[in-house]
Amino acid sequence: MSNLQSQQLIQNISALLDNARKNVAAVINHTMVLTYYEIGRMIVEDEQNGESRAEYGKAVLKDLSFHLTERFGKGFSIENLDRMRFFYKTYSERISSTLLTNSQNHQNRSVQQTEAVNFNLSWSHYLKLMRIKDEHERKFYEIESFKNNWSLRELQRQYDSALYARLSLSKNKEEILQLSEKGQIIEKPKDLIKDPYILEFLGLEEKPNYSENYLEGELINKLEHFLLELGTGFTFVARQKRITFDEKHFKIDLVFYNRILKCFVLIDLKIGELKHQDIGQMQMYVNFYDREVKLADENKTVGIILCQDKSEALVRYTLPEDNEQIFASKYFTVLPSKEDFVHILNADH
Repeated sequence: MSNLQSQQLIQNISALLDNARKNVAAVINHTMVLTYYEIGRMIVEDEQNGESRAEYGKAVLKDLSFHLTERFGKGFSIENLDRMRFFYKTYSERISSTLLTNSQNHQNRSVQQTEAVNFNLSWSHYLKLMRIKDEHERKFYEIESFKNNWSLRELQRQYDSALYARLSLSKNKEEILQLSEKGQIIEKPKDLIKDPYILEFLGLEEKPNYSENYLEGELINKLEHFLLELGTGFTFVARQKRITFDEKHFKIDLVFYNRILKCFVLIDLKIGELKHQDIGQMQMYVNFYDREVKLADENKTVGIILCQDKSEALVRYTLPEDNEQIFASKYFTVLPSKEDFVHILNADH
């Protein structure tokens, strides 16, 4: 066997084993989450059949913790058992009352309950999710975590940056409900846009003396984080993309492509307040890409201007009423507090 063949064989077998390990880990994780759900159910049902006093529940958890730890080792502290109890109470809401009452057999009912809940994330994800009080918001983050394969850290970051609230602002009640049932659905350019964008991952101070080139460079250095903030389907194309006509040269700060909408997305960075000339410049970039770069089967180019401040009136009167291509959004380099976030979002909308 040649060295080339040997290397190929090694790579193929290694890939097979890596995939097998991932599948085994996924099965183990799923089984563990289902088991914790069942433990929670048993604790809750025991409480319902026992004395309706808080002291009774505490005594049950203490006794369970002692015996389970003695037999199975770590992971069954009173705190963890209480989490399993809360996990069941949180997610059993998904199961219809008919499912809970139709089966006369207690064991069959238990199986039906467990099968009715499809847990696709890790136990650590659910520990975070079940602390989100609003059911619609919790379901949204669960769907997006699975759909985008978010790590726990990524989920925490998206929650801290109020992704659900930012996406909900421009939607009616029916569309907000859809967020909790299907997650973020991208069907038109407006669905891509967030306002504001949160760039706290850059580690910059709130209002420092930095140039647009410096901000651009930092975004490229943290491209993976920036793609996560941009959202689903984005791929990086170019930085400082030069376009030329009539012997004049212009440079677009950042060029991306969105695979879902099948269109180019141009991003221009502005330090300070947005001016109407900035919107006109982006319109020129978008027109150039539509007429000279995009293919016939691709959709119209989208332009996003990221700025520190903007006048909604200026944006509204500079752009046509039927605008679906040019968008202006604020950005923050420091993650606002929850209170500040509410104020910022309400003030801008």
